[in-house]
Amino acid sequence: MSKTNWYVVHTYSGYENKVKANIEKTIENRKLQDQILEVSVPLQDVIEVKNGVKKKVQKKMFPGYVLLNMEMNDDTWYVVRNTRGVTGFVGPGSKPVPLTDIEMKAMGIKKDDVVVDFEIGDMVEVVSGVWENTTGIIKQINTHKQIVTISVDMFGRETPVEISFTDIRKM
Repeated sequence: MSKTNWYVVHTYSGYENKVKANIEKTIENRKLQDQILEVSVPLQDVIEVKNGVKKKVQKKMFPGYVLLNMEMNDDTWYVVRNTRGVTGFVGPGSKPVPLTDIEMKAMGIKKDDVVVDFEIGDMVEVVSGVWENTTGIIKQINTHKQIVTISVDMFGRETPVEISFTDIRKM
């Protein structure tokens, strides 16, 4: 897998969530999950006072922009650039410029690398969440999203289930 970076896409104002949903649907349809890892509309909690009542609401940190953690190539550029609601990548001309580590740290995006003590084929037990006390075999590990796909036996069939790193324990 090639190096992925965070890129910024400019969208029509108010269309950020629609663009995010459209890109995620295209990723699924074209099987680009290994090239476009994450689509994000950063939100921040804000306290609004209306009619003397304080209310906690989420506002977009960057209205008109969507962040993408992706591998830049002709296919991914084309898919994102031609998504309805996208006006273009941020960068000179049509050349997208990835965010620097400093810019990402300022936005609180950079995730710490997580070291795990399990690997594909290991038997694990789910220790919390909906699948608590379920055991399964790890079929896939996604370090970027910090999830594993385990195979569990449900109604006599092997079923893949995505579980967070923090919700499993090696047996």
